[in-house]
Amino acid sequence: MTEEGPEAGPRHQELDEEAAADEAAASVVVEGSEGTVEGSEGTDQDSLEAARAEAQLYRDHLQRLQAEFDNYRKRVLREQTSAVELAAQPVLRRLLEVLDDFDLALMHAQDRPDFDRFLHGVELVYAKLLDTLRAEGLERMDAQGKPFDPELHEALMQSGEGEGEPVVADVLRPGYTLKGRVLRPAGVRVERK
Repeated sequence: MTEEGPEAGPRHQELDEEAAADEAAASVVVEGSEGTVEGSEGTDQDSLEAARAEAQLYRDHLQRLQAEFDNYRKRVLREQTSAVELAAQPVLRRLLEVLDDFDLALMHAQDRPDFDRFLHGVELVYAKLLDTLRAEGLERMDAQGKPFDPELHEALMQSGEGEGEPVVADVLRPGYTLKGRVLRPAGVRVERK
């Protein structure tokens, strides 16, 4: 049954050669693809390591920036607090002079109880205090007889049952502005006519 003639030998040999060539090509493709996968894994691994290193660099930079900003915020807060404390010094220094004058007035009132002189001394001290505060921008509001304004006036009492616009009838507690801004609204009695 196995009759191999002259034609069967070369044909069989051709088939064997083709099969061997196919196997060799397949192994080259498989080896090449395996090499590519391994090479791509190496490249991916390298790029992953580079990305991790870059992320760590950014993280370190961010942590430094956060620490610097926190230190900056604390420094600005200290400087602002210090500026406010130092800003009050000149005013307090001038108010100490007024306090000294009050002390002198009280000492003299105990030694020689002369009401007229005591009253005159208190008036002088009061005038000095007002001058000191005016120099800092404090102004007394003139509210008497003016239309009621809730931003400038605080209604402590109300009288009259009229339908008209509310008007300041009496100033019960003076109001003050500091450099144009309301420091304390005037306490007033409001009247509707």
